Amino acid sequence: MGTTQVRTLMHDMKLFGMADIVDKTASSATSEGWSFFEFIDVLLQAENESRNRRRTESRIKAAKIRRTASFEDYDFTAKRSLTKAQLKEIQSLKWLEDGRPLVLIGQTGVGKTYLAHAAGLHACQVGKTVVCLSVTTFLEHLMLARTTNSYLKFKERLTKPDLLVFDDFGMRKFTAVEAEDLREILEERSYGKSTLITTQLPLDHWAEVIPDAVLAEAIVDRIDGTALKIKITGESYRAIKGKKLDSAVKAE
Repeated sequence: MGTTQVRTLMHDMKLFGMADIVDKTASSATSEGWSFFEFIDVLLQAENESRNRRRTESRIKAAKIRRTASFEDYDFTAKRSLTKAQLKEIQSLKWLEDGRPLVLIGQTGVGKTYLAHAAGLHACQVGKTVVCLSVTTFLEHLMLARTTNSYLKFKERLTKPDLLVFDDFGMRKFTAVEAEDLREILEERSYGKSTLITTQLPLDHWAEVIPDAVLAEAIVDRIDGTALKIKITGESYRAIKGKKLDSAVKAE
């Protein structure tokens, strides 16, 4: 059997990593006198790496994470309160391994969403499952799930992943039914699954968007006790970008 037939068979068996390098590897094995096991080892490692890349790509796609967000590119030149130690703590994902919530609190434009997506992307890259959505999208999907009798499936989608990212909590008010559904999801996730929440509202102000006092207290209780809470203050990224654009225009 020639290498062309071997490569075709590998594709048929979905051994794409092996198929990509079999010609080059066979040539190197022949010219350098590799043993059979050395030859197989190189092929198996290539296949393993290929599968890991595909799994990571699949997790990122399912998570709906912003691919351009990364901790390495975080802009420390902006005047914000987030320290390098805090960034390192978020990036370490220890809070995720411990099943703790992470709450990023701050005004609009200070990088909360960017950090949330960077954390989600990093989690996908180290083998964790992630779902990321804004609270507005959550409420829209929740309403659809309730009207189509698919709530249990929707709830499972949000309780199952290792990390659930809720972006922009506080942008919409919750009805009593919506708040109860959120409480139920957070309750199930409180047993070893992390939830990352970005918000402009400190936890003691969440009652402003959850009118039912009992449910508001229950939801805050699911988060507040064990959460890693990081408050970020400083200049808005959009304001900084606007100033740079204005300066560029004046320079012309």
